[in-house]
Amino acid sequence: MPMPSLRFLRACAAGTVLLLAAGPLAAQQSAIVEQLAPLLAAEDARDFQPELYRKALVSPDSVVRRVAAMGAGRIGNPAAVPLLVPILLDPDSTVRVAAAFGLGLLGDSMGVQPLMDRLTGTPALDGPSAEEAITALAKIGGTRVGEFFAGIMGGRVPLTAADRPPLLQQAILESWRLGPDAPVTALLPFLEDTSFAARWRATYTLGRLKAAPAGNRLTLALRDDESVVRAFAARALTRSYAESAGLAPKSVGELLGRAAGDPVPQVRINAVRSLADYKVPELAKHVVPLLGDQFPNVQVEAATTLGALGGPEAAAALARVVAGKGTFAVRRAALVGLARADTAAFGQAAGDWQRSSDWRFRAAAAEGRGVAGPGPSAWFLVDRDGRVVASGLQAWAGEVEGTDPALLAAARRLLGHADAGVRSVAGDVVSRAGDPADLTALVAAYHRSARDSFPDAALAALNGIVAIRHSSGQARSRVDAEFLGAVGRPRDYIVRRWAEDQWPEAAARWGPAYPIETGRTAQDYRDVAARYILAPDSIARPRVLIDIEQRGALEVQLQGPDAPLTVANFVRLVERRFFDGHRWHRVVPNFVIQDGDPRGDGFGGPGGSIRDEINPLRYETPMLGMALSGPDTGSSQWFINLSPQPHLDGTYTVFGKVVGGLAVLVRITQGELIRTIRMN
Repeated sequence: MPMPSLRFLRACAAGTVLLLAAGPLAAQQSAIVEQLAPLLAAEDARDFQPELYRKALVSPDSVVRRVAAMGAGRIGNPAAVPLLVPILLDPDSTVRVAAAFGLGLLGDSMGVQPLMDRLTGTPALDGPSAEEAITALAKIGGTRVGEFFAGIMGGRVPLTAADRPPLLQQAILESWRLGPDAPVTALLPFLEDTSFAARWRATYTLGRLKAAPAGNRLTLALRDDESVVRAFAARALTRSYAESAGLAPKSVGELLGRAAGDPVPQVRINAVRSLADYKVPELAKHVVPLLGDQFPNVQVEAATTLGALGGPEAAAALARVVAGKGTFAVRRAALVGLARADTAAFGQAAGDWQRSSDWRFRAAAAEGRGVAGPGPSAWFLVDRDGRVVASGLQAWAGEVEGTDPALLAAARRLLGHADAGVRSVAGDVVSRAGDPADLTALVAAYHRSARDSFPDAALAALNGIVAIRHSSGQARSRVDAEFLGAVGRPRDYIVRRWAEDQWPEAAARWGPAYPIETGRTAQDYRDVAARYILAPDSIARPRVLIDIEQRGALEVQLQGPDAPLTVANFVRLVERRFFDGHRWHRVVPNFVIQDGDPRGDGFGGPGGSIRDEINPLRYETPMLGMALSGPDTGSSQWFINLSPQPHLDGTYTVFGKVVGGLAVLVRITQGELIRTIRMN
């Protein structure tokens, strides 16, 4: 494609596509923008228009064909399969990748044979296209795919691509998606392969599958020369897995105890996390020393695991940390861990936290009290800050199964709370009972949620209403009369999508979730196409600086061509200074750090949602991903993965990558302050 004109680039930089320059280049760019804009609009609205996509997929411009192929997959209409199959032969490799990826997103079995034919036929696929075709097959799944992958691993399937090892490695890695159809027997030898690339993928996949035949070999993988292999092996060897694999839990626990002393922090974290599943106090001797580890998140994981292991040694160590001067994240984890290990000691240690003026400290005390058991007086239920109430109630609900009378009574009192997070947790608890006596309060909670900036409380109330409806024929008639027949069509497509999955009768009355009204104009989509798809990388892939108090800065490069609407949304929030002053509200050691919630407890956002832009970028190195509570529920919350996380691929939109500050990244802990996020 010819380079854009100077006038066009200036227009892109200004966020507009007013192409006033004369000449063929400007006219060509304008024509491409006009083709891309309706594709972006249709994808954003989740509106599959067959004729629009049929024309776009044969456009002379490869960018248009690529965007069309990705959009057809993201919309999810299986009618797109016959349109995408011919594009597997497209002369442009980026279009072939998009076509294969789109078929994987659609997940329709009609795509299996064409993908297999391209992998084994001529002309041979290039490497990236072939790897994406293998991933697409894994996403579609089924017995045929499992047998095909076994044939690749056994050398019986004649792949025609010139470079076969990367395709073999891709088949090994993606086999975790196949579940019971995964070729476990064919995978086992790769745990001992001389290729590191094959070993770590096999270790991840077999651990993810919880494949019993891999048990002994996974214990041997704890001694692998490569830390990535050791880390994945350590994460797989939970007690539940050890027992299912016929291993002796005591012996595996001791092996993990030794791995807790590994020189690489990622291995230490994963080993300690798996030890938590053993719940054997004697194993605390391996974990207590890590409370003084040089990496703060190793300390956090150690504190959490000591709470699960219990026993006097763990309790004493945790009490010392709570009383010490460590970071908020470590002391918080120790306090909640102490609530599990020794409720009396927790009660003595939690007083200052409960009286703190900082809601975060009170929320930690509330969580601990919920874990330990609220007793006769659940103080957090009347805290002045809804975030504290929600934290305590959620922890309490997590420890109690079924319809505990005290928990249920507390939740019923909170259905009318001013805070939407509290109403969300309360609704989830009340829904356990399915009691018709709760219908009036749940209906009122649903109506009140219309003013919320996030849909969680509405969905919790709906779950409760549906539970009542299922309790008896009389209850069904009452719900239909008092609620379903009395409410209008929800404006939020997330609520309508919930109905499609959970309440067919409501979905029939309310109409489909898609297509939706996006609120964007045709010019908005032209601007996004010009700035984040057609512009040069300096504009389409802008850099962002994240300044963290007492840590330093992370530098991130956004990936506009892969997720243009997501990047546009993120840049808009950055330019509004939306993220300034936030804290990392969620940090899971060696997994993710998460930001974007102005409330600071995981519930918040600016209001509204954006659609997913799932793409072929992978969470192998630290990437920015859009946090979700379900499909198409993204808004302002985002995360960075701290280690390879293949199970996130193809589910959470990747829209950036970390390009600077990796040493800072691994030391970030929960609660640390983000001074500012700005364009760099």
